[in-house]
Amino acid sequence: MKKYAYWNNKGGTGKTSLAFQSVAIFAERNKQAKILVMDLCPQANISELFLGGLLGKGSENLLKLQSYSPRKTVGGYFQERLPSPYKMPQINVQDFISKPCVFNQNISDNIYLLAGDALVELQANAISTLANTQIPGTDTWLKIVDWLNDFINSLDNDYDYIFVDANPSFSIYTQIALAAVDSVILPVMADDSSRRAVQNAFSLVHGINLPSPIYSQHNFSSRLSSAGRATPQFHVFPKNRLTQYMGAASAYHSVLTSIDQMISEILSSRPSVFSFSNISDGIVELRDFQTTGVVAFAFGLPFTAMKPRIYNMYAGTDTQVKAEYLDNCIESMDRLISKL
Repeated sequence: MKKYAYWNNKGGTGKTSLAFQSVAIFAERNKQAKILVMDLCPQANISELFLGGLLGKGSENLLKLQSYSPRKTVGGYFQERLPSPYKMPQINVQDFISKPCVFNQNISDNIYLLAGDALVELQANAISTLANTQIPGTDTWLKIVDWLNDFINSLDNDYDYIFVDANPSFSIYTQIALAAVDSVILPVMADDSSRRAVQNAFSLVHGINLPSPIYSQHNFSSRLSSAGRATPQFHVFPKNRLTQYMGAASAYHSVLTSIDQMISEILSSRPSVFSFSNISDGIVELRDFQTTGVVAFAFGLPFTAMKPRIYNMYAGTDTQVKAEYLDNCIESMDRLISKL
């Protein structure tokens, strides 16, 4: 079983968009594989996309999943864990999993979903308190960040791939997400805030260049390590929406180069942080989805399910999807998929 998280502690990098398109198309290209998507973002945007998008009633379909008892969402699972935080209760984890193709016929039938839930945001304070409770002989933080691991272990290797869409934060539920995966896909854009976000990601996940030694014994990596657990490796850095910046030859090229340089320096000094040994294997450049992306996300459509034509959008507005732009989007996703 291979386990990936799409994450950046900075929002606005196209993380969820990339996750939806790459996982949906990856599933189509690998029909023999059974794939589970786990939505650990309280906004639940990727869940709504898989369930139909805005115009395909994705929001309504998510509400249906939340109306079940128990809720067929990660919030429903967390609700069962709150009374039993340090030991997996006797529950059937399949009760929380749905099949998006039942709601959205454009999604491959080998994809399953643990849907997101805004309830997680309300649960976060209680979960954090439980993680910081002092119990002799019990690593309460580890027991809490293992909640998703407990869920996955209860699946009895029933899935070949797990993809987690993690919240743009480093909250307790984000740590729960990252502790459950082997590899992290961290999208960046050609702006200075993305450069800082990459620096922050190295610090938060692997404790690299922490601002003070006081954090060295209490960061995510050291706490996992002290429990004999591996920290997830950075697997690929998609450079997203490059056409917004007029390509790599623009004034933003220096920012992209500085990100490469930062990764290269850490790759040289801390190679275990990465799943690749050559930086070229860990970088993929992606064009902006432009109008094609707007249409795709409105209807919950993988690019491969789209046709070059006019789509009727919001308030009767007609939007043209051109063949050239659609082909570019699919080509971009295939480059990212090739890294999985």
